[in-house]
Amino acid sequence: MPGSIRGCAMSRSDPRRRALLAALVLGALVLLALFGPAASPYSYRALDWRHLTAPPGFVAEHWLGTDALGRDLYVRTLSGLRLSLLIGLLATLVSVLIGVAWGAAAGWVGGRLDAGLMRVVDVLYALPYLFIVLILAALFGRGNIAVLLLAIGAVGWLTLARVVRAQTLSLKRQAFMEAARAGGLSGLQMLRRHVLPNLAGTVVVYATLMVPQMIVYESFLSFLGLGVEPPRASLGSLINAGARQMLSAPWLLLVPATVLVVLLLAFNILGDALRDVLDPRQR
Repeated sequence: MPGSIRGCAMSRSDPRRRALLAALVLGALVLLALFGPAASPYSYRALDWRHLTAPPGFVAEHWLGTDALGRDLYVRTLSGLRLSLLIGLLATLVSVLIGVAWGAAAGWVGGRLDAGLMRVVDVLYALPYLFIVLILAALFGRGNIAVLLLAIGAVGWLTLARVVRAQTLSLKRQAFMEAARAGGLSGLQMLRRHVLPNLAGTVVVYATLMVPQMIVYESFLSFLGLGVEPPRASLGSLINAGARQMLSAPWLLLVPATVLVVLLLAFNILGDALRDVLDPRQR
């Protein structure tokens, strides 16, 4: 027991090791998502009527088994991983761009603009997050991947906007900002040269922690039938399909659910470790 406690303490005190381990796991998942399907002769939509709902290892060419239509679960899981990663990363990019621009503008300009922008944030905070996403996805593109990621990303920026605003207000009061202003730099030049670079560390940490959140929301929407539609598959839609056959074919649920858990855990460990590295005061 004492040894395990010391090991846990050592692990928590070495964020760089945790970040490296999480990055290696994420790198392996990305490589599998990009190149793993090529190791199988089947595509994610190919039907094998000879082997319907085959369990893992039952058929040599279907390593992880097949679903009720004879589609290869290995290929569909890795294709779903690829699509979930793509949606999570792009939705995070949308959120980061909106959140940084919104928060920096509010904090830098101040006054009525600051009050107006932050009231919008407060109103959106008062609405249920998933309710907004569900409405956008249902109205503007059920099953449309582009609209789906925009719907998720367009309302995921609220916390980042508040954090960026607070840090921008703090940076405005620093002595080096006064020196830059006295040196003749314009407001935009100061924002570009001094404010945004000092926000980079915080934005990177929040973006890393935001990716798994976006993947969870996409998975939830796909689970409800408002996300990715067949024959395409994301991890969420695969989990939805597997849940309906959990008793008769549990591998259809366990395989994509395990991949999703590992993916989310790796992203969260990486984000937590980066936060410890970039801001040790928050450990």
